[in-house]
Amino acid sequence: MPCLPIQPRPLSVSERTVLEHILSADFAGASALRGQLDRTEVVALWAPGSVSVDLRVREPVRHAAMPSALVPVAAHVHDQSGEYVGELLVWTDRGATLAALEYAWVTDEMPAHLPPLDQVLLTVR
Repeated sequence: MPCLPIQPRPLSVSERTVLEHILSADFAGASALRGQLDRTEVVALWAPGSVSVDLRVREPVRHAAMPSALVPVAAHVHDQSGEYVGELLVWTDRGATLAALEYAWVTDEMPAHLPPLDQVLLTVR
């Protein structure tokens, strides 16, 4: 499914909060990616009503040096009863700059909002 470009906008409070939480994990390149947050903007939605978004980091930027496009943090999402409902994924552009925040869900309905941090369990891969 193609993304829906939007007028670039700053990260929402919930987007920034989730990204800060995931990037708080200790992995190679985390510090550089955290340093990009103030220059990161949302440029596309993955679908109408989607909380998954494409990101762009405005220059100048300190690039990360990661071996993979996927940030190596498992961010599993659980509902209030502890049931696994999905995972948050942070993608980079060739391991250098933030490129997307994805909410991959396993429920019948697409999430309408990003989860609160107390429902996100982080593990470095």
